[in-house]
Amino acid sequence: MSLIVAGCGGGGGSDNSAGSNSPSTPTPSGANQVAAVISQGVSGNVNIPTVTVTVCAPGSATACQTINNVLLDTRSFGLRVLNTSLGSVGASLPALPSGSGILAQCALFAQSFTWGTIRTADVHIGGETAASIPIQVVGDLPEATIPSENCTNSVPASNAQDTANALNANGILGVGVAITDCGTACAAAMSVNNPSTYFSCPPNTTTANCTRVPVAVTQQVTNPVARFASDNNGVIVQFPAVPDGGSKTATGLVTFGINTQSNNAMPGTVTMLVSDLAGDLQNSTFNGVSGVKAFLDTGSNGVFMIASLPLCGSNAQGFYCPAAKQILTATLQGVGTTVTTVNFAADNADNLLKTGNFALGNLTGSAGATSGTLDLGLPFYFGKTVYHGLDLRASGGRAPFIAF
Repeated sequence: MSLIVAGCGGGGGSDNSAGSNSPSTPTPSGANQVAAVISQGVSGNVNIPTVTVTVCAPGSATACQTINNVLLDTRSFGLRVLNTSLGSVGASLPALPSGSGILAQCALFAQSFTWGTIRTADVHIGGETAASIPIQVVGDLPEATIPSENCTNSVPASNAQDTANALNANGILGVGVAITDCGTACAAAMSVNNPSTYFSCPPNTTTANCTRVPVAVTQQVTNPVARFASDNNGVIVQFPAVPDGGSKTATGLVTFGINTQSNNAMPGTVTMLVSDLAGDLQNSTFNGVSGVKAFLDTGSNGVFMIASLPLCGSNAQGFYCPAAKQILTATLQGVGTTVTTVNFAADNADNLLKTGNFALGNLTGSAGATSGTLDLGLPFYFGKTVYHGLDLRASGGRAPFIAF
């Protein structure tokens, strides 16, 4: 899973920039559509697309909590919500058992992690419902219980995303191409080859005595889209184009299902790239490097890569600050032979972050030491319609894909 939401920028500055209009795509018109809003949100950070989700106790129409400002993330899988956002409903969500304890997870992202129990809930998004699926409730266990194995030995303990300000949202809605967040690899017996980030914790534990365990696929945090009664084979994400200086806000459209009804038909003119299980296009080329792992990710607030561009100073640490807008080119290729060339812009991040706009189309940053990675984050989505097809091979369907 990948979530790169930089903890800088997006704050003050003038509100009178040329790009302060608020472009939007068509509003939701079907039960399988919801709006995705980019605005100041809960933390004042930039390029954070959010949707509204309702979480209910299984089978209940009354023990429900509607949660706004949930991050739309196309490269993680499953719903993770802050315990504080659930209110009293959190106590009515059954915890999944694990041995003599309860199941918890340290879900690792690129620079951070979420820690909390796995519980069963009905998840309502727009007019769609995923009944009785495992979700993660973040922050419902004491910080002292966070395990070191496969958690803080990979990411510093200070990078726990257990508050709205740390997460930049009230939760994460992972609608990437995988059905669950780990699959059969985590269900195997524990060994050095099992990547499980799941743990069995004694009930009411207050110390770090949780034990890493294998977990059945049916108990893993599950992509809600895959459990909808219909419109369950993928998602379509549309965001409007924004001016070079950005926009104060922007509203996009998320449509569930691909070719399942009239409002989600995929035209034959789009380019389809077969991806791996994580949604990666492993055979891409960028900046003269072949075999680059490229991926499209609304959960990243910039485009992140290694480029020959000057880095910004401390006001926009980790972002690029070219003297003038640059157009960069990459060649994307997945598992098959289909190849497509894409362009994206890199502008001075320091200047962009001073505009006071929250939808920034030309924001780019460094991928650190991972020169073989091209993270086509939210800015890449502006002005496009992007299709994320779920991995349906286990049920005899097609392989996961990205199309635009």
